[in-house]
Amino acid sequence: MTHVGKLQAPGQHVDYRSLVVVLLSPLAFALVFASWTIFAVLGVELKRVLLFGEVQFAMLLAMPMFTGALASLPMALLARRVGGRRVMIGCLLLICPLLWGIAHSDVYLEFLLAGAGLGLGAGSLAAGLVYVASLCPRRHAGLALGLYGAGMLGAGLTYFLLPLISQAYGWPMAPKLYLMPMLLVALLLWVFAEDAPSAALPAVPDYLVGFEPRPERALALRRWLPSPAVCRLALYYSFFYGAFVALALWLPGYLAAQYQLSLKLAALWALAFTLPGGVGQIVGGALADRRDFRDLRWWVSACVMVCLFLLSYPDFSMQIHGVHGDIALAFSMPLGGFTALLAVMGLAMGVGKGSLMRLLHRDHGDDMAHAGGLALTLGGLFAAVLPLMFVLGNEWIGIRTAGFMFLYAALAVCMLLMLWDANAGKGKARPRQAD
Repeated sequence: MTHVGKLQAPGQHVDYRSLVVVLLSPLAFALVFASWTIFAVLGVELKRVLLFGEVQFAMLLAMPMFTGALASLPMALLARRVGGRRVMIGCLLLICPLLWGIAHSDVYLEFLLAGAGLGLGAGSLAAGLVYVASLCPRRHAGLALGLYGAGMLGAGLTYFLLPLISQAYGWPMAPKLYLMPMLLVALLLWVFAEDAPSAALPAVPDYLVGFEPRPERALALRRWLPSPAVCRLALYYSFFYGAFVALALWLPGYLAAQYQLSLKLAALWALAFTLPGGVGQIVGGALADRRDFRDLRWWVSACVMVCLFLLSYPDFSMQIHGVHGDIALAFSMPLGGFTALLAVMGLAMGVGKGSLMRLLHRDHGDDMAHAGGLALTLGGLFAAVLPLMFVLGNEWIGIRTAGFMFLYAALAVCMLLMLWDANAGKGKARPRQAD
């Protein structure tokens, strides 16, 4: 497949289309992600008003991630076929009536269905990924993709504005806050952006045509399915993406309950995680333009693992019967220490996401629809599972930090897979695309 990025020699002047895409696509990403995180703040208030339980709250957080995961790969493939700009605009317009519907909902099922509809906005994320990858200059692809992924800073918009709007005008006004910006960005994409020139698509699998012998159909199906290398990279990416998204949704409620904060203060403290995550995405993409993430992934993973280990410790007290009497010990993670660990972990996760997406583009940039779509799909599914795991820790195990314990175990499994991958000789020379 031939992309515009391949036609640009290093140092060649970048046309206005690339600049428009780099500026507008992150705005679209930020608005979609902000709409997803509405329930991270609004759901805490709705839980109090509508009197639904922790499991229902977790399902409300998980529903956009689940439907978004299901939509990511099909929308990425559709973007490759009809153009990323068209798919992004369609998804942005689709979200608008759902935001309006949330403002006029009054029962749990309506909020759940609206959340499922918001998940379809993931089509905009997947389409934007294909769009940016097709138009960005290849030598700076990591930086461009990192800037795009930094759209997750949209969660900060929700954390900052929604409590103020809800307090001043009532919660039904909060979802309407995003309607005008969403329509404005869709209009700007329509007026100023252009789709990449049509590229030759991979051959349609023969099993869809029905005229080839069975062995040839099987061979075509194998060519159409993602390669094991793509699946491995997508699996690694799914941890950083899924964990970041799930924590961005869960942290306001967690902080409010753990440290008895108001919702407004809890949302502001949660910015300590999302802001470094967005910055780390840009840094990780820029670093990966210069060196291979395979050398960096161990340091990033080790940093996140240390943070998760410390965050997993619940408050406890113990009494030791010493020689000269009893010794009382107690531990309680202070709010400042908790947010400092969140900031370091958010930065490391951002570097991991940015670097891995650049690696996907470098090794599989000829088919970013499959590679990026699969990565977002696996990450979305992992993100959808995590709120339920957090509730499992709260309600059934009785330890509020059990969610961090689960993330620690998931990262350990991911690192074991990376170690097995390295020892299995996967470091063989892989075809590199020209930078």
